[in-house]
This record gives sequence, structure tokens and C-alpha cells, in this order.
Amino acid sequence: MNKSTLWTVIGVIAAVIIAWVLVDVLFSVLWFIGKLIIVAIVAAIVFFVLRSMFSRME
Repeated sequence: MNKSTLWTVIGVIAAVIIAWVLVDVLFSVLWFIGKLIIVAIVAAIVFFVLRSMFSRME
């Protein structure tokens, strides 16, 4: 195996490791953003339900 082939193999392994980490971080960020959106929607629904309940009491 010559030097060029060795560096190619090392480059491919490094590229796969870097891509794995980047995809993992990307999915973690997207999951976090998705959870934030779901929490915001549920909080808005709860807020409007509570507001309508308290406005009926008065």
C-alpha cells in the first residue's frame, strides 16, 4: 500500500467520523427545536383555556 492510498483511507475514515458527529448534532438541535415548538403550542392552548375559564367565573 503506497502513501497516497493510506492517506485516502485515513481521509475517508475521518470524513465518516466528522459526518457522523455533524448529523448527530443536527438531529439533536432539530429535536430540541421540535420540542420547543410543541411546548409553545401546548402552552398557548393551556393559556387560552385558563383565560376563558377565569373570564367565565367573573
